[in-house]
Amino acid sequence: MGKDEASFVPDATRLPDRSSPPGLAGAASAGASEARRSRWGPIPEPPVAIELDSVRRLRTRNKGYYRVLHWPIWIFVFFIAPGPLTFDLFDRGFNPIIGLWLGLVVAGTGWAAIRGRLPGVEPRPYIIRFTEDRPNPLYRRICYTLAWSEMITFGVLNLAGLVVAVANGTWMLEEIYRYCYFPLAGSIWALGLFGRLPRVKPSTRGEGHERRYFYGTAWAVCIAQPVLWILWGALPRSRPMDGVKLVVFFGILVIVGLLARRGSLPRTRCIVPGDWAIG
Repeated sequence: MGKDEASFVPDATRLPDRSSPPGLAGAASAGASEARRSRWGPIPEPPVAIELDSVRRLRTRNKGYYRVLHWPIWIFVFFIAPGPLTFDLFDRGFNPIIGLWLGLVVAGTGWAAIRGRLPGVEPRPYIIRFTEDRPNPLYRRICYTLAWSEMITFGVLNLAGLVVAVANGTWMLEEIYRYCYFPLAGSIWALGLFGRLPRVKPSTRGEGHERRYFYGTAWAVCIAQPVLWILWGALPRSRPMDGVKLVVFFGILVIVGLLARRGSLPRTRCIVPGDWAIG
């Protein structure tokens, strides 16, 4: 989770996006993009902002405040991992079981932070060059797998709950979380176990473009979820108002995802090698 401190490449060097990001901020594959044509010819791809790896300023150590500020992020990630428990927290409030779980998470992540085994909390950045081929440590793979599972699962289940409410006039979000959370989250954990998720692969070689998928999804979900929570409390529960919540929630996911795909949001620019050979 390196800090974006490098100068950006001018807009004139923007390139077409040829990647295939997963998650909520994903886009169509390169092959499908190139195959898209209209009656007047190929449909142009939107430009994607890039950075050259060779011009980014290197950091040999993480500053103290930078390390401290990353610890609460991972407390939150591990704390909300049991989705049904998190649903109870937002629906019914704090209880002793939630308090016990929070204490265990704070203790466990604190121990990992002291040992430098949380992304962004290391004494020095593990990722120095974003195009470098290095083994991906186990702690990074665990943390990013958990983060992926929560971003995707919470987003998908909340979207499903809104669709059901609009279609049937009945809120079944509690039942959806109870029966669907762990099967969906568990499938994402399995993908992480086999190194099939961005930033969770055995090598960090693709970090320069994989991180934009991660942060793009994070931006989309972390904006849409609080807005939905506010609308949940502010608007009455009726089919028309539930439709408004659905449109706003889905609209934020799409708009922020498109901005992330273009590299218009922090940490969503594609980082590429500094020396190019263009035929």
